[in-house]
Amino acid sequence: MALVNRNNVLETIISLLNKAGHGVEILTYKRNRGVTIIKDSKCLLHVSERGYQQKDWLVDQGELPKLIKKLLKREFPRSRKVRLYQLKSPEDFDLGQHRKKI
Repeated sequence: MALVNRNNVLETIISLLNKAGHGVEILTYKRNRGVTIIKDSKCLLHVSERGYQQKDWLVDQGELPKLIKKLLKREFPRSRKVRLYQLKSPEDFDLGQHRKKI
């Protein structure tokens, strides 16, 4: 997917997770930091932060907006646009996968 405005990323994430996708990956422009959200079950989500801090969370859909806002502030402090990738299959879940650098 293309670059998405940081102010609209929360609505985009929720809509992508409600569709048939299995997860979403948010990356900086240079793809060196990111947040991955993987749908574990109907209402549980696995959130993984890779960047300034390395942390994992298991949250439900109600807690996701508050957590995403906190992570966007920490991982993307000066970014106005972020890269958003939809993870459609379990093979896409490789968190160590290197994306093409610019």
